[in-house]
Amino acid sequence: MASVETAAEHERILREIESTDTNCIGPTLRSVYDGRAHGLFVENLEGRIRNHDREIEKMCNHHFQGFVDSITELLKVRGEAQKLKSQVTETNTKLQDDGKEILTTMDELMQCRIQQRNIVTTIEKLTRCLPVLQMYSKLQEQMKAKRYYPALRTLEHLEQSCLPQAGEYRFCAIMAENIPRLRVNIRDVSMSDLKDFLESIRKHSDKIGGAAMKQAQNQRSLNSAGMQQQQQRGGSGRRVRKDPPSSELEGQSDSPLSEQDSGILDVEDEEDDEEEEEVPGAQELVDYSPVYRCLHIYTVLGARDTFENYYRKQRRKQARLVLQPHSNMHETLEGYRRYFNQIVGFFVVEDQVLHTTQGLVNRAYLEELWDLALSKTIAALRTHSSYCTDPDLVLDLKNLIVLFADTLQGYGFTVNQLFDMLLEMRDQYGEILLKKWALSFRQILDLDNYSPIPVATPEEYHSITSQFPFQDPELDKTPFPKKLPFSEFVPRVYSQLKEFIYACLKFSEDLHLSSTEIDDMIRKSTNLLLTRTLSNCLQYAIKKKNVGLAELVQIIINTTHLEQSCHYLEEFISNITNVPPDTMNATKLYGTSTFKDARHTAEAGIYTKLNHKIDQFLQLADYDWMAVQGAGQASDYLSDLIAFLCSTFSVFTHLPGKVAQTACMSACKHLSTSLLQQLLEPDVRQVSMGALQQLNVDVKECERFARAGPVPGFQGDTLLLAFIDLRQLLDLFTQWDWSTYLADYGRPTCKYLRVNPHTALALLEKISRAMKDTSRKNNMFSQFRKNERDKQKLIDTVVKQLRNLIASHQS
Repeated sequence: MASVETAAEHERILREIESTDTNCIGPTLRSVYDGRAHGLFVENLEGRIRNHDREIEKMCNHHFQGFVDSITELLKVRGEAQKLKSQVTETNTKLQDDGKEILTTMDELMQCRIQQRNIVTTIEKLTRCLPVLQMYSKLQEQMKAKRYYPALRTLEHLEQSCLPQAGEYRFCAIMAENIPRLRVNIRDVSMSDLKDFLESIRKHSDKIGGAAMKQAQNQRSLNSAGMQQQQQRGGSGRRVRKDPPSSELEGQSDSPLSEQDSGILDVEDEEDDEEEEEVPGAQELVDYSPVYRCLHIYTVLGARDTFENYYRKQRRKQARLVLQPHSNMHETLEGYRRYFNQIVGFFVVEDQVLHTTQGLVNRAYLEELWDLALSKTIAALRTHSSYCTDPDLVLDLKNLIVLFADTLQGYGFTVNQLFDMLLEMRDQYGEILLKKWALSFRQILDLDNYSPIPVATPEEYHSITSQFPFQDPELDKTPFPKKLPFSEFVPRVYSQLKEFIYACLKFSEDLHLSSTEIDDMIRKSTNLLLTRTLSNCLQYAIKKKNVGLAELVQIIINTTHLEQSCHYLEEFISNITNVPPDTMNATKLYGTSTFKDARHTAEAGIYTKLNHKIDQFLQLADYDWMAVQGAGQASDYLSDLIAFLCSTFSVFTHLPGKVAQTACMSACKHLSTSLLQQLLEPDVRQVSMGALQQLNVDVKECERFARAGPVPGFQGDTLLLAFIDLRQLLDLFTQWDWSTYLADYGRPTCKYLRVNPHTALALLEKISRAMKDTSRKNNMFSQFRKNERDKQKLIDTVVKQLRNLIASHQS
């Protein structure tokens, strides 16, 4: 059993050796030697070898004849092979000789192919590198031309597209390293340009604002003329925005305008061309490309917030500088104009930036700046306008402020506070006008000749009546030459009143006031002029020391005519304001009361002057109070006085009747009272009957003057009543009618009703002393004559009775 298994195993191993590669036979042989029957295996192996040898031998025997035949054939072919080899060798030699040129040509061709391949490769590389170089060259040109925003876009394209496609080259690496530095350079240069722009518009803001205000003024002129009722802002000249060029935003702008960095485009040339009808827009004077460029650059660099904060901070600083007025701004209108132009120019620029950039400034920022500007501007105007004393300058300033407000209102700013301030300035303007008109009135009064105006021709008459509303049918009937009742003062003052009204109207224009408000303002201002200024001037003229009676008379005549013209002034104001005079709550002019007060003062001045003149004549009186008898004719001083009064009252013909009558009555009363005072003067201790007779003659002369009617209008002997006190007193003493006086005293029908017992007693005592003194001198060494003694006794008796009468009435 074991031998069968061993034989089967050996058979398997032999088959494995026959069928297995010799490199793998080791493990098979090892398994044989590891067993115990390797001897048997060797025998089997040798038997297998012998079997194979027999098979090989059988096969060789089978193929041997064929092999011999093949050898024989091969030997036959050897000769032919030798011949073929020789031919091949010869052919090869010939081929080698012939192929040398081909090989040389092939080598050259190969070199050409290599060069061609290198050229193609080089072209491919250059094709990728050329855009880089072109972009870099373009970048350098843009930097040189200061086109920084396009340069930044080129730099971005170079970094993101061209350099990655070019590959890794040293010059590309250098360019890539320089890109951050170039960005910083572009940012710094654009910021430098922006600073130059800000400095430029700061210096030229007054010219920008001047152009804007000139355009607004032209638009107002067009509107007021009815040529154009409404106009869009772009065409009105108030706001002409110049949008940033789209090519600039795209980085491809080649316009020279977009490359200017000064900020102001030929401002001087624009100003010198004032004669042209079309004024260039304020926005057209400014090149905003530095702002747009810097904004876009910072936006691309991711630093827009930084740029916005810087721009707003710098503009706030500039705003504070612009809003600081010069200390001498109030001296000339140009000072105010430059101040307003700077403010307008500042906000014109900011308005343009607001509407042409996306968020660099916003409306809230502008409103904040405007609130600051408005408060500082109003404060500056209140301070500086208080120094103005010239009404023309104040009026021009008002018009300038209105234009300033209208210009900024055209840009959307609220200007109500400016108009409120103008209403405050209106009161200041009114005060300045009143001072100016006070000087004018005083000058008119000082230059007036206080004489009626002579008119030689109808043209002269018409010239005066065209200035002053005068109508007198009776005077119109008289032939030329003739005289108007008033002096030059009247038409001049009336013209000044109208000029004042016009001046008030001019200030009220464009203040957004209703006709009623304007009318009320003009009337109140005119009332101040009448009641305060003109009234004071008239009082000044009336109370001057050197003013005479003729001047006072003419002043009364003048004020009478001015009073009559007040309703014409009312109509004049109503016509220019289009407000009827009978409007409810309309202010009335106080001219009537003003001229009445002046006239009353002048009348009182006439009375005072007349009395003073009478006193001067009375100072020339030289009564001999101890005269034995009168001269029989009126005293010289009194004759001169009467002549003076007659000539004086002759010029009262144009005075109102009551004034002339009152003046005449006042003069006569004062004369009568003064004569009586001279008679009762305490220094005059003695009065003779001769002196009383002379005084009686003088009083009769006064009475003849009164009866002659120096001033028309007195009824009967009314003027004689001025001398009634003195007449009754003199009659009492000259007629020596004491019995009647004492008997009828106190009765309404008393003959000597106006004689006061105190006055009679004082005069009687003076007469008594005079008689005693005369008797003593004439009868120093003799006894009194009987009639003198009797008269003295009578006087003593009357004195005693008068004293009793006085005592009884006092008790």
